[in-house]
Amino acid sequence: MTLDATSRPIDPQVRIGHVHLKVADLERALRFYCGVLGFELTQRYGTQAAFISAGGYHHHIGLNTWESLGGSPPPPGTTGLYHTAILYPTRRALADALQRLIDAGIDLDGASDHGVSEALYLRDPDENGVELYWDRPQDEWPRTPQGEISMFTRRLDLNGLLREVEAERNVPKVGDGPQDL
Repeated sequence: MTLDATSRPIDPQVRIGHVHLKVADLERALRFYCGVLGFELTQRYGTQAAFISAGGYHHHIGLNTWESLGGSPPPPGTTGLYHTAILYPTRRALADALQRLIDAGIDLDGASDHGVSEALYLRDPDENGVELYWDRPQDEWPRTPQGEISMFTRRLDLNGLLREVEAERNVPKVGDGPQDL
């Protein structure tokens, strides 16, 4: 879909590189993003800023208190970031994220099956919206008879998602069974 005759598509290899969040308490934000979600700290600027990533990238998320130290979230009815969406590579990895949230006692705002993806919605300690999701393979995406994507929103079966983690925990490892004696 284009807006007018002069618009043209962006290069298809463009990706969102990182998000930079204003937070009230850097340590609290690091406990959530690194301690609960499992991101790794890649660089820190004293008590004012930190950069975190997955897989050794320079940073996927920047956190700073430059304009927000001790601040409060913006009130409802104002503009700003709706949520940061964090893409997990597999359904099993998303299930692990859900288990981490449960273990940390963090409540979900919602959980949805969108046909193209499965998503968990929550808030970070500064009330920033966070979406944790995985994409289904493109050949499984729902489409109209004309071939257009046909996303929807349905309730996500959280117990079914958690079975992804449970199945891995119940798989015997080499050396765990009598056949390995």
